[in-house]
Amino acid sequence: MPRDGKVCTFDCLYCEAGFNAQGPGKAGIPAREEVKRLLEEKLAAMHAAGDPLDVITFSGNGEPTLHPEFDGVIDDTIELRDKYYPDAKVSVLSNSTRLDNERVVAALRKVDNNILKLDSAIDSTIKALDRPTSPSFTARKVIGELKQFGPQCIIQTMILRGTHDGHVIDNTTDAEIDALIAAYREINPGEVMLYSIDRKTPAEHLEKVSREELERIAGRVREAGFNVLVS
Repeated sequence: MPRDGKVCTFDCLYCEAGFNAQGPGKAGIPAREEVKRLLEEKLAAMHAAGDPLDVITFSGNGEPTLHPEFDGVIDDTIELRDKYYPDAKVSVLSNSTRLDNERVVAALRKVDNNILKLDSAIDSTIKALDRPTSPSFTARKVIGELKQFGPQCIIQTMILRGTHDGHVIDNTTDAEIDALIAAYREINPGEVMLYSIDRKTPAEHLEKVSREELERIAGRVREAGFNVLVS
């Protein structure tokens, strides 16, 4: 993703990279060849220095699956991982908006940790919180697409509450958690990750949910039969 801008299919209120209005920057999306070259330089230097490596994670300033050669980037990364750090994992943090693209889906099936976002199973909440750029995006659509991965995916859900432009946003309510649990049951992920705000958000009136409340919500999800990681 761009080093000096942002390219994303969401414009989340809580995104630590800021709002999409900043634009893609001057650097733009790096070419596949550049990604491979820079990654190999880094891995080779780390390997020569005897530094450990647990995981290579794709996230950054926007949605990584928007890279026009995302599948090739993943192939290159796996090749370099196997060369320098064969025990390391490859993770992708995605907002789940490109799961109608066969090449993206095929690439995500190859990674060790396919971490896909679902912040709410209620349309009004997910649209207010994540602000998708596509008018065709709905909670039902993304849940249906997430089902194709089943245990091959990890579902990541941001838990928060607050206000924006005079509207209350809160996915901690019983109705929200009930809807999420129903969606998790439909998707059947290998794990659910629950987390809250950790850094400054571009929308100013959002509230971090306490660890205690996250654990309480996690308890409900665990009771429904899922492995849950709280971070």
